[in-house]
Amino acid sequence: MSELRCPINAAAEERPGSLALLTSHRQLTYRDYDRICAATLENIQRAGLRTGDLLAIALPNGVQYPIIFMALMRLGAIACPVSVKLPIRALLRKLEAVHCKDIVSPYGISHTSDVGRLYSLSPAALVDERECDPGRATLDENQPASIFFTSGSTGEPKPVLHRYGNHYRNAEASNANIALKPNDRWLVALPMYRVAGVSVLFRCAIARAAAAIPRPREALGEALVRYEATHVSLVATQLYRLLEQPSSVDALRRMKAILLGGSAVPESLVERAHGLGLPIHVSYGLTEMASQAATTPTGASIECLRSSGAPLRPDTVRISATGEIEVRGPALFEGYVRDGALERPLTADGWFPTGDLGWMDAEGRLHVAGRRDNMFVSGGENIQPEEIERHLCAIPGVVRAVVTPVNDPEYGSVGVAFVQTDGGAHFSPRHLREKLCEELPRFKVPKAFLVWPDHLRHLDVKASRGELKRAVAEAPPTLWRTP
Repeated sequence: MSELRCPINAAAEERPGSLALLTSHRQLTYRDYDRICAATLENIQRAGLRTGDLLAIALPNGVQYPIIFMALMRLGAIACPVSVKLPIRALLRKLEAVHCKDIVSPYGISHTSDVGRLYSLSPAALVDERECDPGRATLDENQPASIFFTSGSTGEPKPVLHRYGNHYRNAEASNANIALKPNDRWLVALPMYRVAGVSVLFRCAIARAAAAIPRPREALGEALVRYEATHVSLVATQLYRLLEQPSSVDALRRMKAILLGGSAVPESLVERAHGLGLPIHVSYGLTEMASQAATTPTGASIECLRSSGAPLRPDTVRISATGEIEVRGPALFEGYVRDGALERPLTADGWFPTGDLGWMDAEGRLHVAGRRDNMFVSGGENIQPEEIERHLCAIPGVVRAVVTPVNDPEYGSVGVAFVQTDGGAHFSPRHLREKLCEELPRFKVPKAFLVWPDHLRHLDVKASRGELKRAVAEAPPTLWRTP
C-alpha cells in the first residue's frame, strides 16, 4: 500500500489558521475544514456507508460539497458527482449504470429499480460542525475514490473511475507548473460534478491555499472581486463574457493565473487576452486524466499560447502513428465502469488513446486538431469541424460555434454551423460564409448557418454536439438545404 497524508489534515497541522474554504457567508480555516471532515465522516458511517461503497453527490457548488467529497476519501468510499441540472430519469440512469444506491441531495430523491432502492441522504444531516479530533489521516494512493461522468459531448457519457492518487498526482503536477501558495485564492467557477471543478480542491489543499466558492448564480465578474481571487479556471465562453465587462478585465489583470480549458479556445480570444496582459494558461485535459494533461507555463509567449503547452509530466503525452493523442502516467484513470466491471482500453504498451487528433511541435508543445470521431466526409473530402469552428470564432462578434454534419443526398454529408453572436452583433449567414471563403476551400464551408438554440445557451462549460445534432435533425430541411 502506498500511503499519502490527507493534505487537509496535514495543512491543519502545519497552518491551522490559514483560510481553506471561502463562500459568501462562510470562512473556514484548515483546522475547521479538517475537524468538520472528520465529524462528517462519522455521520456518513452512521448512515451505513462503508469502505468501497458509492455515494452520489447531487448538490450545487457550496461549502458542503468539498466537505462531503473529502470525508468520503477518508472513509475509502467512492464519490459519484452528478449534475443537479439533470432530469430525474437521466440522473437515475447514471446511478443505475454504476450500481449506486445512495445519494446526498437536498431534494429528497426516492426511487426503486432493478438495482434496488435508492436511499436519499440530507446534506444538512451529514455535514457536522461539532468538535471532533481528526487524528492523523492517511489515505491509500491506490484506493478507488471517485466516479466522474464524461461530458458526453461526442456520445453517451462514460463513468470514469479514479483512484485517490490520480487526483493527488494531477494536482501536484499542476501546482508545479502554475504557482499556488498559502493565502492565494482559487475561484471555483466550474461545477464540481466535473473533474475540473474538484481538481481545484486538491490543488488548494496541497498548496495550503483557499478554494473560493461563489453562489450558484453569482455573477462571475462580481465573484472575482468579492473573493479577491488570485487564480481561476474558465472555459472560453466564460472568459469571452468577462472581457466584455471593463470592471471584470481590471479584476482579471490583478490575478496571478487564469487557466483555460474545457474545449478548444479560439485563437482570437487568446490573442485578445494576451494583448490585455492577462496571465492566461491554455490547457489540454480530459476526465480520464483527472483534469490537465498539458498546459502552457507562466509568462508564455503568444506563440506558446497558440498551443496547449507541454505535458505536465515528462513522457505522458505522445502522438500515435495515426495522429491520435495518447496519454499515460500517475493521473490516468483506472477504467470505465461497465456492468460491475472495469474496462481500461489501453494500447499494448500502456497508453490511453484519447480520440483527439493533434501534433507536437519542435518545442515539445501539444497542438490539438479536434476529435477523431467528429471528422466527416462530404463529397469525398475529409472535414474536421474544429478547423471550421476556429475560423468562425475568429470573426468579430461570434461568441462560439459548432459545426455538425447532416445527411445529404448529393454529398453524403454536409456541414451545418450553429453560431452564437454577442448582443450587439447581427447574425448574417451571408457575412459568415464570405468570411470563411477567405480562409477555407469552398467544400469546407458549411451549407447553412443556424442561430444557436435558446434552450442550449446555458451550456457554458461544454457545448454538446449530440444536443446540436438533435436540434438540426428537428429543423425543417429547407433551413439548411440552401445554395
